Amino acid sequence: MKEEYDFSTAKRGPVASSKGKTRITIMLDDDVIEAARERAESAGIGYQTVINNLLRQALVSETAHNLAPATQKRARTVKPYANGITRSDVKDLEKRLAAMTEELHKMMDAPKPGKAKASV
Repeated sequence: MKEEYDFSTAKRGPVASSKGKTRITIMLDDDVIEAARERAESAGIGYQTVINNLLRQALVSETAHNLAPATQKRARTVKPYANGITRSDVKDLEKRLAAMTEELHKMMDAPKPGKAKASV
């Protein structure tokens, strides 16, 4: 060990940065946190990861969930993406994925045999 260390150019904060992540403070309902923690425990991941994934799914399919007010859409010409896939094909796929996600959530929320679900 050195007898003296020079901290004149040091910066405060975490040693390792979290690239692509921002720390925020947010108020959530107790039952929302509890549900996220239960899902996280059963999946073996952190509850903040569960909340982040759910928010990402909701934002990706915001039109399917009607989360944001609809903007006026301009008429667009249909241009194919790669391999002849059109924008409407992608939108249709998003709707189908959102519907499947809803079904998965219903299945995950269903009481498991032998476990009584706590009432909120």
